[in-house]
Amino acid sequence: MEFLAIIPGAVAGCLGALLGIGGGVILVPLLNGVLGLPFSQAVAVSLVGVLGTSAGAAMAPASRRLVNPRLAIFLLLFSVSGATIAAAVVPYFSDRFRELTFGITAAAIAAMLFIRGGKRNVLPPGHVDIGVLGGRFHDFDSGADVEYRVKRLPIAMVVSHIAGMLASFIGIGGGILIVPALNSMCGVPVRAAAATSVLMIGVTAVPGVAANWRFGNLGDFQLAAMVTLGAMIGFQAGAALSKRAKVLWLKMVMATILTAVAIQYLIVRAF
Repeated sequence: MEFLAIIPGAVAGCLGALLGIGGGVILVPLLNGVLGLPFSQAVAVSLVGVLGTSAGAAMAPASRRLVNPRLAIFLLLFSVSGATIAAAVVPYFSDRFRELTFGITAAAIAAMLFIRGGKRNVLPPGHVDIGVLGGRFHDFDSGADVEYRVKRLPIAMVVSHIAGMLASFIGIGGGILIVPALNSMCGVPVRAAAATSVLMIGVTAVPGVAANWRFGNLGDFQLAAMVTLGAMIGFQAGAALSKRAKVLWLKMVMATILTAVAIQYLIVRAF
């Protein structure tokens, strides 16, 4: 089982590079539903895999050019505080309640992506003042340098705090919420949102990992290590593919995955 764990880890890492998620949305269902780990243990191993995905980002120079470090550091204040709060209360909730939370979260974000999938937020250089937290990058879709301005910053702050709580509570890293919110509601292009999210999720996952260690959910170190190795390998593959992938395609892939996960935890598990 430890060897097979490389596969979901690699898939999670690849999706992390393409979509800016930690991969927990893939890891938790696979570890829980396919490999048979209890939900609480699947969450613990998933959070370690999220650390691997974030570490993989550090070895992928191409992604760094898309990262908005000022925005990431600012939002980490809110995501880490949320993760710390949730890590303290996790033992008081049942696995089934956490599964339902997982499914509802996936369904809500999938709906938002399907509705706003075709919206883009890039602006031509010099179009407007990008502000303190805005950024510039080379857009592979248009082949030109573009820039963006962060809008509705309070929404990003609240969403980051909620994402941090969900990271510790259901093991998803938080990118599954941060990327769609930054893209759909805050005006950050999806590639920049994804790269910035990957930088954030590794730090956000730390309180959850520490809490699961303390509560005894992180007992199989070999399994966690293989998932992490797979995530780091998969991230490199995803980084190589990201230049060729269209933004709309990336959004639709994320929405489809989230829909499948929501069906599993809200409908299939109910019977």
